[in-house]
Amino acid sequence: MLADVGAIPGPDVLAFFKVLADETRLAIVRLLTLSDLRVGELVNAVQQPQNAVSYHLKQLRRLGLLRDRRSNRDGRDVYYSVDLERLHALYMEAGAAIHPGLTVPATEPASLAALERPLRILFLCTHNRARSQLAEGIARSLAGDQVAVVSAGSEPSAVHPLTIELLRDLGIDGSDLASKSLQLFAEEEFDYIITTCDRVREECPTFPGDPRQIHWSFADPLEVTGGLDRQRLAFRTTARELVTRLEYLLSLPHPVTGQRLMLRIFPPQLPGPR
Repeated sequence: MLADVGAIPGPDVLAFFKVLADETRLAIVRLLTLSDLRVGELVNAVQQPQNAVSYHLKQLRRLGLLRDRRSNRDGRDVYYSVDLERLHALYMEAGAAIHPGLTVPATEPASLAALERPLRILFLCTHNRARSQLAEGIARSLAGDQVAVVSAGSEPSAVHPLTIELLRDLGIDGSDLASKSLQLFAEEEFDYIITTCDRVREECPTFPGDPRQIHWSFADPLEVTGGLDRQRLAFRTTARELVTRLEYLLSLPHPVTGQRLMLRIFPPQLPGPR
């Protein structure tokens, strides 16, 4: 009998190999791991007709890799994103199906070289009260002085108390956070401009240099009704997704120096309801 490496792959793993074997679907997944996009933007990016792109999105949705959210600026638009945790889980299962040793983490160096310069990030949303402030606090906590991170809004207003509360639950001091106008940073250069609401994406000005513009289509937790507990849950959901997205973004090489950041590890579960 020939030797085998383990159990036969399950149907999801086989589907994962098949789905990502298609060049266009792989391109769509790569695009959506970084920024949320609409169908028209995907059509332009992959140079395929809309019906073909819609078919590929359907295949990704069937495997549980795709998420969609209707724009809060124009309800006719739908933003698509990849479920990064589902993608990672299937990726690890696929590696283990080929050989269990492929999922053993590689040994990391004891330390990484100091960055030549910090990664510069600007987070934007409309009021700079919740989503972009959470992103600022979480990014700074993940990477410390390896990032120079600020947030701002097109119509700034006071930081919401639940933003400070949620950051405190994560062990992050948000007492120095303040809402700021995006106009304050209009002449500054950044590596990443990340919009966290659909409205401000359409109003985002052009910044100097050549920043990578990324959109994360988050629902506004402040628009949740039904009481304080439901609003707290919305804040926790937003924060959990921000932690996931930022961990993956900040694991990329520095876009200018090519160096890698050393990240703090967040606990896998955010605190539950009070």
